Amino acid sequence: METIIASLDEIDRVVEYLNEIVCEDAIIFLTGNLASGKTTLTSHVAKSKGIEGEVTSPTFSLQQCYGEGLYHYDLYRIEHQEFMELGLFEEFEKSGWHLIEWGSDVLKSFLLSAGYSIYTVTITPFEDRRKYIIEKSI
Repeated sequence: METIIASLDEIDRVVEYLNEIVCEDAIIFLTGNLASGKTTLTSHVAKSKGIEGEVTSPTFSLQQCYGEGLYHYDLYRIEHQEFMELGLFEEFEKSGWHLIEWGSDVLKSFLLSAGYSIYTVTITPFEDRRKYIIEKSI
């Protein structure tokens, strides 16, 4: 587990750490309260991977694909059963990073049992910055 405290101007430290430790094909759960910075972190990850253009939360589309190998999900309104019924689970077979906002513990447990590499980034306010707790699930 690693904890990084960073302002928005320092968020690249978090991204650099993720790029160092996260394997090529991974699922990253982004957890935190509303407006904690989950989509902002995803935007900086995209830039680090050479992806240009706006990164927005896929609140209504459920999934955004950014270039080859970067997928972003917002599961705020979706229960695990509905997620499976929609066939979104199959998307995790695609090579790259899959960043999930509002993913359930049930989904995380399911993906771990299926053998996926799972990481969690928990984002919380800390004074005038954010605290990023980064963990690999085992």
